[in-house]
Amino acid sequence: MILILTAPDDVHADAAEVELGRRGVRWVRFDPADVPSRASLSVTIRNGRLTRTLVRHADPGGTVDLDAVTAVWFRRPGVPVAPPHLGDPHAGFVVEESRQFVGDVWETLDVPALPAPRPVVLRAQQKVRQLQLALRLGFDVPATAVGNDPGAVLDLFDHTGGQMITKQVGLTSLRDELMRFTEPVTHRDVGHVDGVRHCPLIAQERVPKRVELRVTVVGDRVFTAAIDSQRSNHARHDWRRQDDRNTPLSRYDLPADVAARCKALTRALGLRYSALDLIVTPDDRYVYIEINPTGQYLWVEEETGLPITAAVVDLLTTPAPTPGATT
Repeated sequence: MILILTAPDDVHADAAEVELGRRGVRWVRFDPADVPSRASLSVTIRNGRLTRTLVRHADPGGTVDLDAVTAVWFRRPGVPVAPPHLGDPHAGFVVEESRQFVGDVWETLDVPALPAPRPVVLRAQQKVRQLQLALRLGFDVPATAVGNDPGAVLDLFDHTGGQMITKQVGLTSLRDELMRFTEPVTHRDVGHVDGVRHCPLIAQERVPKRVELRVTVVGDRVFTAAIDSQRSNHARHDWRRQDDRNTPLSRYDLPADVAARCKALTRALGLRYSALDLIVTPDDRYVYIEINPTGQYLWVEEETGLPITAAVVDLLTTPAPTPGATT
């Protein structure tokens, strides 16, 4: 039985469930945010045997024997939510205790995890470590400054002749309205560089683009799509602002050596799945930008027909040892 840990509105899980059903594979979908308000999770030890059980309160048949799980997919699991009648500080205490307990339970599932066990995924999200490993593996990495030192940012601005972008250090923001897209830095912006000391950021050389690549690594398979971001004024600096009409996607034949580096970086981070962003420059250099251990892929599959969902299900249903992180 495959355990899919994700939010109720996750279309990636929806697609995978259709494929699992087509293959006759049992699966259970659960959002950890339901603990403790809408679900109970328990671990018991009797006669030298440990048993894990999940009970969903609103589902009469919602008892799940977690000992039957053969693989777990940490897709987009939510954070436990306290019962609504609790106020602070009790609600905060309940959330933290539940978060610790739920994560502990998943760690006892001695089965393959996708993209990896949660501690490995959290470590793999560290941007500076990603850059360090990318350099070791021979990727072409832009000149970069990370941190809250205004002097380092100014030095990079001078080094790049003013051709610099900035972006946030973390993968997401606690509040959507605070999320930072990749933005070019102007001379006017440099006048406010002292503000950098109040919050770390990533500053990088602005790399000229012919196309951008989304490289999805699933086990030993590599799926690559080209994003023609330079056709759109909105997506020129950050393809996440793409619009379907002006930012077409297409399949792309990634050179074997670049594909090998993408797989090697994924393995070095202890992952079985990743989504990488690369830039192809006008002079055909392949420049590493970043890697996301839980990056979205369904939009690529829908636009290009690349069979990524099938590859994910293959990985979930094929016995494989859980890799350990390397440095």
